Amino acid sequence: MTRYLVAWLLASLSIDGAAHELITAESVQTYLAAVADLRKTIASKESAANRARAHVELGKTLDEIHDLLNRDLDAHGRVQGLPSNFLISELRARGSELAFAPESNRFLANLHHYREALKLEPVGPVAAEAKFRLLQGTFYESLTGDPLQPATQTRAQLVEQIRLGEGLLEMPLQNRERGETSFMLAIHYVQAARSGGDAQEQINFASRARALAAELVRSYPDSLRAATLTRLLDSLPAPAGR
Repeated sequence: MTRYLVAWLLASLSIDGAAHELITAESVQTYLAAVADLRKTIASKESAANRARAHVELGKTLDEIHDLLNRDLDAHGRVQGLPSNFLISELRARGSELAFAPESNRFLANLHHYREALKLEPVGPVAAEAKFRLLQGTFYESLTGDPLQPATQTRAQLVEQIRLGEGLLEMPLQNRERGETSFMLAIHYVQAARSGGDAQEQINFASRARALAAELVRSYPDSLRAATLTRLLDSLPAPAGR
């Protein structure tokens, strides 16, 4: 039962909380104009900070589009409407093709823009947002089957996600981003505890998961994330000394 509760929770949280209108002819023009401006900045001789910011904003714009298109796929099994199909075609023609996975019939997060931003600006506010978006995008893309043991996530990817999450919590973040980062990192700790190479490693990650879950409960007592994490702890190896 816990697995299905977690799967439902993660699926519901993978869509940004802000309301989006459906893709219309007007929004297509807005998106294409924004993409053109951002790509112009990226290709320019502006400062590394400005180009890094443009990469982050372009990634966010493409991810907003991919969220909308995935809602269409969830509801109808295919992208519907002339504006949506025109937008996909124009993005491809303009060098900003949306990532797509035919096997799952879903558009994917465009993570390379966040990686490019980090190459240009490895520290500072832009880097913090790029790392958060990279952590978030990779996390939700891995949610297939059992979210506690993602079939598409390698051990190396899990280690990198943990490194990203731990680094982010040492940086200044908005309250919402800090809460979500803590949640994602705690889930990764649970994954690592359940798949650790030896008993001691499993216990160590389980201890980190418990500590982070306790912090989330203190900081966000009414959060569904905190409640879900509390239930997950029962599946972890027992604390040392018990």
